[in-house]
Amino acid sequence: MDLEALADSLKNFEGVTRKKPIKNITTILKDVYNVAGNTVLSFGDDASAIDIGDGKLLLLAADGIWGKLMTADPYWAGYCSVLVNVNDIAAMGGKPMGMVNVLSVNDEESCLAVMEGIKDGARKFGVPMVGGHVHPDTPYDALDVSISGIVPKDALITSCDALIGDKVIVAIDLDGRQHPKFPLNWDTTTHKDPALVQAQIEVMGHLGAQKLVTAGKDISNPGTLGTLGMLLEASGVGAEVKLDKIPRNESVNWDDWLKSYPGSGFVLTATSENVEKCLELLEEVNITGAAVGKIISDQKLYLEHEGQRSIVFDLEKDGIMGVREKSIN
Repeated sequence: MDLEALADSLKNFEGVTRKKPIKNITTILKDVYNVAGNTVLSFGDDASAIDIGDGKLLLLAADGIWGKLMTADPYWAGYCSVLVNVNDIAAMGGKPMGMVNVLSVNDEESCLAVMEGIKDGARKFGVPMVGGHVHPDTPYDALDVSISGIVPKDALITSCDALIGDKVIVAIDLDGRQHPKFPLNWDTTTHKDPALVQAQIEVMGHLGAQKLVTAGKDISNPGTLGTLGMLLEASGVGAEVKLDKIPRNESVNWDDWLKSYPGSGFVLTATSENVEKCLELLEEVNITGAAVGKIISDQKLYLEHEGQRSIVFDLEKDGIMGVREKSIN
């Protein structure tokens, strides 16, 4: 394997490069994101966190579905709109509470297919879609969903608290299949019982409540190492990762696997003494986890394999989001 070629492929992956506009967008909002004085985190995490008192935080997140997914498979787009939002709340250790959507469509067939996907996703994950807005006459198809969640303040999992010396954990449900139209979608949920799927969401809350992890993020469009890169960037640290330690379904090659969006997958950081307990809890819900490396002070993500060592991301020179997250309270 040419590790340098793999690192370059991951660095230039569309799922990573599409994050570049975040810096300019969030810069415009830097003076207003905490105008009420109860915002707990700055920009850069899977969800925002608002202190609502009584030791609880309100989590808010939103995701837009890629246009190419809407065009190719409206049903899958609707289903994924639930999945990605639920995972954003789970990644923070939270309990998903409810969703709303904005749907723009130009034909009734696409509209109904999207809504069938949303319905099945809501049933699978046990999270209600409570309302939204529809544009029934647009010249394009688009879907955006927002979600709310709740988490105890002392159980919050952030992207910005990874510490030098922590172990890096990659955790993925390997019991899945590539979507026939979108091979980079690693479907681990449609063929499983809702009870198991919902338990995989709840396990992150257990990790947070027991303070077993220092940081975490759900694996999303940037893939496994792209997601880890965003966590490192938010925390102002780097990492060394051994390729062959990353859990993988061997039916998928390394390049595709590291770019895949799994139905259930997380990157986590934890102290050495907490790694084993983390892996045990994950395994109980059919998520295979492994300690794949460690957090370092050098703000680069190094990938190592069979004596080779390559830099996937140099976060000081060329960040992914361009955002360094921090805790406000």
